[in-house]
Amino acid sequence: MIGNKRYSSWSLRGWLAVRLAGLDVEEVVVPLAGGGATPGVRAATPSGTVPYLEHDGVRIWESLAICEYCAEHAPRLWPAERPARALARSLASEMHAGFRGLRSAMFFNAGREFPGAGRTPDALADIARVERAWSETLDAHGGPFLFGRDFTLADAMFAPVAGRFLTWRPDIAARSRDYVEAVRAHPLVDRWYAEALAEPEAWRLPAYETPGR
Repeated sequence: MIGNKRYSSWSLRGWLAVRLAGLDVEEVVVPLAGGGATPGVRAATPSGTVPYLEHDGVRIWESLAICEYCAEHAPRLWPAERPARALARSLASEMHAGFRGLRSAMFFNAGREFPGAGRTPDALADIARVERAWSETLDAHGGPFLFGRDFTLADAMFAPVAGRFLTWRPDIAARSRDYVEAVRAHPLVDRWYAEALAEPEAWRLPAYETPGR
């Protein structure tokens, strides 16, 4: 189960992991009500949040747990070398737990652009940390993705950040822009955006369609 693709950044992470692993599951999309109070989600998932995965009799919630479950089925989703794999997990965990300033000021919307808005001090501090992490990892592994040619779970965890940067257009370095474009061009990310844009207009939430909500 995922939230609608226009807004649900956490769903994007879990959805990418599941699709990258090739798991055979039914996709259920629930339009979000906003504010963490969607009745259909609360009734169906243990945590009342999305993404939520049921597969082979197993129930998994929280995006990072879904990523690890998917990696059990497809170990290639983490880098092969132990040091790189440890770094990828560290970055994924940092993304899962942090960057609240960025999330709060620059919400995810796959169908809009708000250039120049949302640049709070906390958001800018988070963006600086994201750029530093991306630059160091790209330099070490050569790009175009964080750990080289393959799109890993670390990239899946940061895909909504790339999406936020496309929506809000903060000032970022050329290397960061190249990475954002590489993530956006990935076939699965492109599919997510296409399906987000095809969602019914009735699913849209006014609070997520304007900056400074």
